[in-house]
Amino acid sequence: MGREEQSQRRSTANLNSVFYASSYHPIQAGSIDGTDILPHDNAVYRALLCSNACLYDPFGDPKSIGDPYCTLFVAHLSHFTTEHTLRQEMNKYGRVKNLRIVRHIVTGASRGYAFVEFETDRDMRRAYQDAHHKIIDDSEIIVDYNRQRLMTGWIPRRLGGGLGGKKESGQLRFGGRERPFRAPLRQIPWDELKRLGIPPPPEGKYMSCFQAPSPPRRERSLEDAGDPSHKQDKESKHSHRQERSISREHSSRRRERSMDKEDLRTRGRKRGDRRSASHDHSSGKSSMDRSRHSRKRRSRDRHDMRSPSLDHSSDETSTYREKRRRAHNAESHGDDRWSPSRNDSFGNS
Repeated sequence: MGREEQSQRRSTANLNSVFYASSYHPIQAGSIDGTDILPHDNAVYRALLCSNACLYDPFGDPKSIGDPYCTLFVAHLSHFTTEHTLRQEMNKYGRVKNLRIVRHIVTGASRGYAFVEFETDRDMRRAYQDAHHKIIDDSEIIVDYNRQRLMTGWIPRRLGGGLGGKKESGQLRFGGRERPFRAPLRQIPWDELKRLGIPPPPEGKYMSCFQAPSPPRRERSLEDAGDPSHKQDKESKHSHRQERSISREHSSRRRERSMDKEDLRTRGRKRGDRRSASHDHSSGKSSMDRSRHSRKRRSRDRHDMRSPSLDHSSDETSTYREKRRRAHNAESHGDDRWSPSRNDSFGNS
């Protein structure tokens, strides 16, 4: 009972678990869980023959040029979508360097898919994440990285390989972004998979069905090999860094100059405030002095207006004083002076 319960728990846990193909094998691509060991239709058998005989060269297409790490594969395009429209939509995620819509060799009609090369791999990864299931000309597109040049063992759809497909055709291919492998619910034939060269499912490392696989990144060995595209990327990055450092230096100098100007302005304002305060103080003093002077002048004018009466009274007082002085002198020297009353009394006696 314990083993059965564990197996049931694993099966229920693996219902929403998926994994993606890191390399392409026709038999595995035709299996829903990646554990088939025999081709189930003629198209898979044809793709297996092409893979074993090395009849397909992914780098033999003269039109497939550019950096594969910066190239995005766009499918399910409308037949009315033009290069101009697609370029406008892809420019929202980065600068487009090159664009090619695959057309019929005779009629020139669109085949419904295209290759878009961006300036940098960062822009390509941004479009890989955000442009998936985008609506362009009433058609829902899907995007993927350039599996033709980056996925080992790739076989195109015209030779029985590829990924995706429709249920009506009955030739579904699994392991891609739209149809990932489901976690196997049956026992995995490890020996048969190893004999056929099929990569086994990553047990314990499954992903959720809502998670998208990340595109392959550039290997360091390619950078060391001296690829001119990588050298150009390095030179462009170096030049961008130099430009950024120069712009930062210029901005810092401008800030310092603006700071110095602001300091000078604040000092001038402080001096002006001090001068205005001293001027206000001096003006206050001058106004007070003026008021005092006006008061003194008013008092003087009043005194001048009263001066005639004061002079008259002073004259009267002076005459009164003179009379008093004379009377006092007369009293003090009364024996020496003659008076008619005294003479009369003296004569009678």
